[in-house]
Amino acid sequence: MKPPRAWQRMLSGRRLDLLDPTPMDIEVEDIAHGLAFVARWNGQTKGDFAYSVAEHSLLVEALFRRMWPSARPAELLTALLHDAPEYVIGDMISPVKAAVGPDYGKLDERLTAAIHIRFGLPAATPVRLKQRIKKADKVSAWMEATQIAGFTEAEASRFFGRPKPEVIEGLDIVLRPPVEARNEFTARHAALLAAI
Repeated sequence: MKPPRAWQRMLSGRRLDLLDPTPMDIEVEDIAHGLAFVARWNGQTKGDFAYSVAEHSLLVEALFRRMWPSARPAELLTALLHDAPEYVIGDMISPVKAAVGPDYGKLDERLTAAIHIRFGLPAATPVRLKQRIKKADKVSAWMEATQIAGFTEAEASRFFGRPKPEVIEGLDIVLRPPVEARNEFTARHAALLAAI
């Protein structure tokens, strides 16, 4: 019996093997395009456009930069790419990840390693950096929950913790067409890569 297909053809023409991804099959344009069309919150957000993982990634990187102003470009790039595997596996909410089990985590790790190596980052994110990115991610989740996902501030604070006002000051979530999020993600990636 023929095994099921475990690769995806990307718009760049690359063929990404999900079971054995290689850095040579990773292109930032594919990542940016895919993330710009993957909706966070299972699409349950206010507005005329879905809130994409590309938008979320840009917000997390901006928050990370505010929270750790002395962060090096490689650390900022790691923050920008923290959800990059979702360009092919989608954004699963935590309950779905739990239902899928440990295989989801293994797939995410394989893709992350290939993506990181492709852009000159360590295959595995150092623990301290991962913890810092997670803190920025939680601030992002609080902002998203209260601004576009219908949570009250009290409810969002129970799940994600209330962020310091100075961290989120002046940052608002503005939903926009996927092409705009894709282009900004690609531009930010290029700027950070050039700074490394």
